[in-house]
Amino acid sequence: MTIKKKSGKSAPSSSTDLKEFRKTNEAIGLRVSEGRLSLLSRKIFNVMVYHAQRMRTKGENAPIDTEVAKNYYWIPMAELARDAAYDSRDTELFKEQVQELQNIRIFSEDAIQWTSERLVSSVKLVNPRGLKKQGGMLWFGFAFPPEVESMVMAPGSYTKLSVYYQALLRSGASLALYEICRRYATNPSKVTNRADWEWWYGALTGNPVGESIPEYKYFKRDVLKYAISEINMVTDINVELIEHKQGRRVASLQFRVVPAQQESLALPAPPVIDGELVKRMMALGLSQDDACNLLATTEDGKLRATLDLTEARMKNPKAAKLTSPAGYFKQALRDGYASNTDIARKNIQKIEQQPSVDASIEAIKERYFVERAKDALAMYHELDEPEQDEWLERFRHSDGAKGLNLARGLATNSARTAFSMWFAGQQWPEPTDSDLLRFAAVAVTGAAPKAK
Repeated sequence: MTIKKKSGKSAPSSSTDLKEFRKTNEAIGLRVSEGRLSLLSRKIFNVMVYHAQRMRTKGENAPIDTEVAKNYYWIPMAELARDAAYDSRDTELFKEQVQELQNIRIFSEDAIQWTSERLVSSVKLVNPRGLKKQGGMLWFGFAFPPEVESMVMAPGSYTKLSVYYQALLRSGASLALYEICRRYATNPSKVTNRADWEWWYGALTGNPVGESIPEYKYFKRDVLKYAISEINMVTDINVELIEHKQGRRVASLQFRVVPAQQESLALPAPPVIDGELVKRMMALGLSQDDACNLLATTEDGKLRATLDLTEARMKNPKAAKLTSPAGYFKQALRDGYASNTDIARKNIQKIEQQPSVDASIEAIKERYFVERAKDALAMYHELDEPEQDEWLERFRHSDGAKGLNLARGLATNSARTAFSMWFAGQQWPEPTDSDLLRFAAVAVTGAAPKAK
């Protein structure tokens, strides 16, 4: 048994666990000219970059056989939600986030060119069985504008970042500062660029350039101290603030960056963003970042019980009208307005509302069959051509081929998907409970699960 030292941090045991991707240095510390980068939108964008770099080819895994689908990168929605530490059941909040990404306009400038570009050009959600129907797999498709595509897929100077560590960070400012500082962790100076503190405010908060900003002391108190503390607590680097003064006034900032001393321990689960609770808090007047921060740092039962209490207070016709529901909610959390009984009741309700065993087994089965189909298709391609033709002919006369146009064989994604599922069923029997348990156990460890 490994015992964690007080000065150490938990760390994954391999680069596979980290899910590293390359982010061009031009895309780190982006200056936003329109829109706003929040915690969740930052995480989603980074996960999109990671998967695009891993796939390399547009149209791969496309769930629908159209020419347009070939222009998108495709990943299962459940996979994106897991990597972004997001509740995949709340597709409405997710839609809002990806539209937020589309609304973000960024700019860059060097000695010879100035560029203004959207961060994401197009997104799609597709379920081949129907978006409003139960069952089937929900797929997320996305495309980048030309300038961003070039930065994502062919970065010149870049920094290696980790999907794992970004999932542990609980604020947008923490994630933005981590990305910038991680760039300098291998630099001989171990010190970031020096810039006016107003520049750092825009880079860390994701607010548009030119928006009114607070005094430095409030920026330091509300943004910098929290971000530095969180980075030092959960990531692979330690960060120290360096203030440069003109007289008594802080004029510019830098950060000293050193690799953290870490022990090799099991991966902790990242905090999952519950879309329903975020919406309820935002309805009180909290910003999305504040809601996400409270969600990640407050015990679930206390948060839900205090939300109930605040909402009931707002609806009470006999009580004086609240001038600031958000302020009342924060004070209620801080001073413990909710009773221990209500908090305990909420914790019990959450346990009772967890997905049923049957639903969990079905989810494992679905993933098992997808992995098994991939193995089956690889096996098919290893066969001699006469054997391939024989199996394809058998497939043409099966129920699995109904409604498919097989004039071009397996040239289309829909044909390949249907055939691979059918062919897998011909090779292997229905999985036993032991098969599913073994598959689930391997999947949880992060190794590539085998479904055969």
